[in-house]
Amino acid sequence: MNVLMPQLGETVAEGTLSIWHKNVGERVEANELLFEISTDKVEMEVPAPAGGVIKEILVKEGETVEVGAILAILDDATDGSIEPTAPEPAPSIENNAQHLTHSPPEVATTVVTPNHDPKRRLSPVVRKLVAEHNLNPDNIDGSGRDGRIKKSDVLALLQRNAPTTTDQASGSSTSSPSVDGKKVIPFNRIRRVTAEHMVRSKSTSPHVHQGVEVDFSRVDRVRSDKGVAWRAREGFSLNYLPFVARAVCDAIVEFPHVNAHVEENSLVVYDQVNLAIAVDLNFEGLVAPVIQNASSMTAVEIARSIAGLAARARANQLTPDDHLGATYTISNNGSFGTLFTTPIINQPQVAILSTDSITKRPVVVEQDGEDHLVIRPVGIVTQAFDHRAIDGAYSAAFLRKVKEIIETKNWEAALP
Repeated sequence: MNVLMPQLGETVAEGTLSIWHKNVGERVEANELLFEISTDKVEMEVPAPAGGVIKEILVKEGETVEVGAILAILDDATDGSIEPTAPEPAPSIENNAQHLTHSPPEVATTVVTPNHDPKRRLSPVVRKLVAEHNLNPDNIDGSGRDGRIKKSDVLALLQRNAPTTTDQASGSSTSSPSVDGKKVIPFNRIRRVTAEHMVRSKSTSPHVHQGVEVDFSRVDRVRSDKGVAWRAREGFSLNYLPFVARAVCDAIVEFPHVNAHVEENSLVVYDQVNLAIAVDLNFEGLVAPVIQNASSMTAVEIARSIAGLAARARANQLTPDDHLGATYTISNNGSFGTLFTTPIINQPQVAILSTDSITKRPVVVEQDGEDHLVIRPVGIVTQAFDHRAIDGAYSAAFLRKVKEIIETKNWEAALP
């Protein structure tokens, strides 16, 4: 029986076989982990479609093949080809992000023998980390399926063993030795893909950046009044991002050309807003999963979707389809205290918005014909736009509308 590369998503045509969990001559049971595959930003574990003995492996680790390609031949006393079923997406948490973060862990039931220790089946990334830091895999507790060692397990061990400031000062460092005063750190897969996308975006789109100061007083009042009850009910904190996202969707109604892409000598404008939200993976890379049809959602629904996508991204549970169809992107670095960011457009889109830290600042307001100095929560909202698609005046008018909505909308009514 032929084992085929499974369908990874509605529009995903190929995948990379990252690791085999069985060798030629070994037996695999139906639904037992057989191999792992990856696309640009998603990794998946794929079980065997049937039980049998691995007769031949046709695609080696690291090779990229199209969906439907024959990966291996399984001797199961049957004829024909069977396509493994890609794992089901993680359960939706649109109604409560807490459901995802507190889902019960998977219990491994496979009996591990010395000759088939899953810890020995290391992915290329894990093998490289283990070799670079001179680690013994037997000393690493694996959190993956059947005890398999994952990259996060190695990084966690390295962090636990990292020298203290005192140790570093005394020269007793346990880090891998450097050569000629420097260390070469290879890009991981996500970093390589990100680098390629960023270079291509800068060479494709003439970037222009604009920013406006926004008074978040109305949003702050809602967060202050309803934040505790919100967290108790929803299981996550109510931050500024859902309000910004809802304001962007509202402003796009009046300025739709920022929600578009360039196609030869034309601008293709989308009717709905599919909002990509940049998510940092604990400094190990960046992904931008998509809230489909965010323009039809309330601020509450957007908040739940953002929390859900971020949790799934950090748990490595996103599917290829979670990255598809974005028409506009928002990046948020505010938690790190940044004043402003000049983001790079997420191709093939024509604009991206960045929100940064929101802090209390003195602001001059006019009351009864006189100027008064007051303290308000203020942040800078920055947009990068493709000058092929729109001009500065259009982008500035869009930003002014976003500012107006954030500062004047009745957010109390939007968050019951």
